[in-house]
Amino acid sequence: MPGIEPLQPSRKPTLAPAAGASPTVLRLILGAQLRRMRAEAGITPDVAAACIRCSTAKISRMETGHSPCKERDAADLLALYGVTDPARTAEFLDLVNKAGERGWWRSYADVLPDWFEPLVGLEEAAASIRTYESHYIPGLLQTFDYAYAVVRSGHAIEPEEVTRRRVELRLKRQDLLYRSDPPKLWVLLDEAVLMRPTGGRQVMREQLSHLLDMTELPHVIVQVAPFEVTAHTSPGSGITYLRFAMAQLPDVAYLEHLTNATSVNKRESTDEYRWILDSLSAQSPSPVESRRLLRQALERYS
Repeated sequence: MPGIEPLQPSRKPTLAPAAGASPTVLRLILGAQLRRMRAEAGITPDVAAACIRCSTAKISRMETGHSPCKERDAADLLALYGVTDPARTAEFLDLVNKAGERGWWRSYADVLPDWFEPLVGLEEAAASIRTYESHYIPGLLQTFDYAYAVVRSGHAIEPEEVTRRRVELRLKRQDLLYRSDPPKLWVLLDEAVLMRPTGGRQVMREQLSHLLDMTELPHVIVQVAPFEVTAHTSPGSGITYLRFAMAQLPDVAYLEHLTNATSVNKRESTDEYRWILDSLSAQSPSPVESRRLLRQALERYS
């Protein structure tokens, strides 16, 4: 499609650390480095687990960035892997400590599910975010009233204050789109999202008007995926695909379900999700034509 290039495979990772990255991203970097050092040293996960007195499952979670790494465990693993350079060890342990720091989103821990927290941290450091949504406008582009309606639909009996905290967190995530170096946001909306009057007609009018305004930003792309396209190519649930400017970070595909989520960063898995998004995009109307479809949807709610 003119003006839109499919994502190419990730670049070969390096050992260079990332300055100013979020704790979530630092855990991914540390995990990738630990996995690479273990492989280069010819050490199996079982041996690594025995070294720090844990399970092989924990080694796997550390190497994929899903679990934090304690400084003592990191030091023991570096020694096991033959890393003896004091400067390199000190640099690595410094990253371990930074990865354990609290991101801004931790102040919303009371309403932030453990399974959703990784996505917030990844969004903060992403250079590009691609997402396919089949039910709602993505959280990064929601208005307050639309977000309130979405949150309330899933937590109908919770206290009003809790609902507003959830919405506040959702809107706070949107700050990254107004930074001096915002990520490129590329949204694929199932046509069904436009047909569903979430929150009522007035809420939908305001939401669609806001969505059109956001497409005026140079780093925001929205495409509407028609029923005839999603009937054959739809993954069945939402996908968020994140890519980072830091070469040592793998791409991440984040898949949200009803009460949990899964994130994958193995090349063979992310390649499949990237192909799905590329295919949906190639078969859908262009961003210019999609704006016309959004305006038509807005008129239906007027």
